[in-house]
Amino acid sequence: MSRLTIPSDYRMPLSNNELQQAIELIHNDFQHNLTIRLNLHRVSAPLFVDGRTGLNDDLNGVERPVSFDIPDVGADGQVVHSLAKWKRLALKRYDFPAGMGLYTDMNAIRRDEIVDNLHSIYVDQWDWEKHINPGDRNLQYLKDTVRAIVGAICDTASALRNHYPVLSFRPDRDVYFITTQELEDRFPNLTPSERESEICRAHRTVFLMQIGKTLQSGQRHDGRAPDYDDWELNGDILMWNPVLRKAFEVSSMGIRVDAPALDRQLTASGCENRRELPFHQMLLNGQLPQSIGGGIGQSRLCMLLLGACHIGEVQASLWDHDTLTECEQAGITLL
Repeated sequence: MSRLTIPSDYRMPLSNNELQQAIELIHNDFQHNLTIRLNLHRVSAPLFVDGRTGLNDDLNGVERPVSFDIPDVGADGQVVHSLAKWKRLALKRYDFPAGMGLYTDMNAIRRDEIVDNLHSIYVDQWDWEKHINPGDRNLQYLKDTVRAIVGAICDTASALRNHYPVLSFRPDRDVYFITTQELEDRFPNLTPSERESEICRAHRTVFLMQIGKTLQSGQRHDGRAPDYDDWELNGDILMWNPVLRKAFEVSSMGIRVDAPALDRQLTASGCENRRELPFHQMLLNGQLPQSIGGGIGQSRLCMLLLGACHIGEVQASLWDHDTLTECEQAGITLL
């Protein structure tokens, strides 16, 4: 079923050939900017993990991983949803010291994703994780890291406009910080997505904090797995999308759980059974480094900086018949 939105008089500003070159520029430039600002180094990452380890990202807890048996190994593999937990284990395995981190090109399949202009079953991210000192588990460190990422995005947008003057998107470097509870208090009669759009309409670049915890209304702004982000020290980087005229999530990130936060969040989410998984045992026993990390959507960032209205214009995936037909009629090329 098509959930497509096509803005009136929409046209992709670049030709198909220019678009491919611009995507390459974004990837190369942003990757460089991010690694310099956060002191990251590239590592190789898995496409799938052993389903018994608890390493796969459970997202909101209801999404089904793509699973397959591996007879010669004697295990079932799960295609990753993201590398949120794997990265933290990699910091330990690869002996990254405090103040240094890793990043990787993450490719995932999310079979239960509801596809629309922004969502695809194929996910591509720059997944990153950084070893921090225990004293860095605070709000100021989180905000400083957010500002560094936004700065990298703005620098890449500037480089892109220099090569393609027809592109007009200029992200705002000034980040507005607000919690989900403060946002609910400000817009109590709106849905979470409507609140995000209203705050981004007023403050073009927003970091929405404390996602996953229950609000005073008894609802959650959005789901977040209990075993990677600390719900008190996480958030989403949102930017105003002038093409779709609504809030646009660029990154989900946060300071990761320590043992007390994991204990608290497993109880709150009713996930007590995870305590016995190898990854969770290591965390509860203090055997993993303290860290901060997140995922930055590659196709999402390209879509925003290039002024695309559909994520299929910048990545190859599968779409339903109605979406393909409507895009073709509107002159929108899906890869």
